[in-house]
Amino acid sequence: MTYRAPLDDIVFALRLAAGEGAMEADGVYRDLADGVAEQTLAEAARFAEQVLLPLDTIGDRVGATYANGAVTTPPGWREAYAQWKEGGWNAIAAGEDYGGLDLPALLNAGCTEIWNAANMAFAVCPLLGHGAIEAMEAHASDALKEAYLRRIVSGEWTATMNLTEPGAGSDLGLMRTRAERADDGSYRLFGQKIFITYGEHDLAPNIVHLVLARLPDAPEGTRGISLFLAPKFLPDEAGGFTRRNDVRCAGIEHKLGIHGSPTCTMIYGDQGGAVAYLVGEENKGLACMFTMMNNARLSVGLQGVALAERATQMAIGYARERKQGRAPGAKETSAIIKHPDVARMLLTMASSTAAARAICYETAAAIDRAHRDSDPARAAAANERASLLTPVAKSFSTDVANETTSLAIQVFGGMGYIEETGVAQLMRDARICAIYEGTNGIQAIDLVTRKIRGGDGAALAREIDDMRAIAGEADVSREALHECVEALAQASAFLTKAELAGALAGATPYLRLFALARGATLLVKGATRAQREANPNAARYAELARFFAENIAIAAPGFAKSVIDGGASVNESHAALGE
Repeated sequence: MTYRAPLDDIVFALRLAAGEGAMEADGVYRDLADGVAEQTLAEAARFAEQVLLPLDTIGDRVGATYANGAVTTPPGWREAYAQWKEGGWNAIAAGEDYGGLDLPALLNAGCTEIWNAANMAFAVCPLLGHGAIEAMEAHASDALKEAYLRRIVSGEWTATMNLTEPGAGSDLGLMRTRAERADDGSYRLFGQKIFITYGEHDLAPNIVHLVLARLPDAPEGTRGISLFLAPKFLPDEAGGFTRRNDVRCAGIEHKLGIHGSPTCTMIYGDQGGAVAYLVGEENKGLACMFTMMNNARLSVGLQGVALAERATQMAIGYARERKQGRAPGAKETSAIIKHPDVARMLLTMASSTAAARAICYETAAAIDRAHRDSDPARAAAANERASLLTPVAKSFSTDVANETTSLAIQVFGGMGYIEETGVAQLMRDARICAIYEGTNGIQAIDLVTRKIRGGDGAALAREIDDMRAIAGEADVSREALHECVEALAQASAFLTKAELAGALAGATPYLRLFALARGATLLVKGATRAQREANPNAARYAELARFFAENIAIAAPGFAKSVIDGGASVNESHAALGE
């Protein structure tokens, strides 16, 4: 189970997304000048490789355990979390008012990739905390921030996101958890939530739950959802937090992967109601929660990049050592990396991972510019770009994780199917990423209905113009890039006018088409910059860009045809499903 943080690749992708000059003393990322980014990432890598990585297999084999309402994390995890908290890692992107460092989301993205590559089951706990911090910074009252936010930022306490319920799933309009107003201005919660990551554990003395619930007089559907904060422990008269709230864990799930991460069923209100406090305004909780969800969706995309990177490293390492058969022109048994079909698999893994990383980091940079750019028009455009790219980053990167971890097993052959080699765990861990924080199908629907059909088209037009400019200036693979980008433009034009059923039928292939065009152009842009700067990895970046453009992105016209012509075969073929 080896992993070394690819610091050169991460720093290069980070700088490419930031833009030239952005990390200088007068740039948007001036707080990352003078080597701050490189030093921070190097420390994140040290923590990941020395502390988190050795615990990954232990977490998978031992798992989190449940007994009598309490959850115990795997051996060594409490000590690792204490080191995490002591290192101040939770505070990277949080605001300074409550103890954060207020560093860019782009830097946090690099750290998030590294930590999840080493031990995703551990890293998903603070990942949720980052989303809670952002939601509370934007929507919570000053009193709630003072009492709870500072402790979440420091890592003293952890936080959760409570959305899903039995029978509701992704349709939050069906949720039944109810809230009742109390005389003291607080609320009482009653109901059940499922699939709550780290809803109960032994890493921190208190857990702050952000919970969606409905008031008795709330409007129907999602318009009537409110967001509440319900801590595991409530404040006592002495100012401590010792009073147990009426919230408990009824059990944890037995899952395919991320065994060290407890996935909990949470019960609210068994004994008179869980004390809770309103975050934001009544009946406007979904908007508050989406602040947290959008943060989490990018983080999940980064989890996909992380697992794909680790799987690629393991597969390349094995392929260099494993000897079998003779490669073309060889006179003796060859390392399997010399065989063209194995090389094809490895190049697919490496280039797809690089493309996913580039898209995720571009998304993080857009988020930063939306908050950091002093020009309101540029900040608004950056916000629109972040909104456009987020579903692509989440879905493409997690699809790449599933595809790449599967290819890693194929490279290992029979040894990959055996748990001891470790690649099977990566495939099991990766499978959840395409499901949680909004399934990839939901992300595709969001991209098509809200971002492509629902807006004025300006953000999409800017994105396609940027891709065309890169393709027009490319030294290699220019024809492949041009075909890919024009396929995206044609499919986009179709979707803006298509009937809703047809647009929905083409949503998933359209998202993949978008990712192929954006990923291919970003890889070529990076390769061009690396060559201009005489980067020591320039040749490798150029080869990955060429391979992706000429072997993967060439599928773009087929995806465009599926979007434009394939809807009828989806919507008119229900007899094939037995209906």
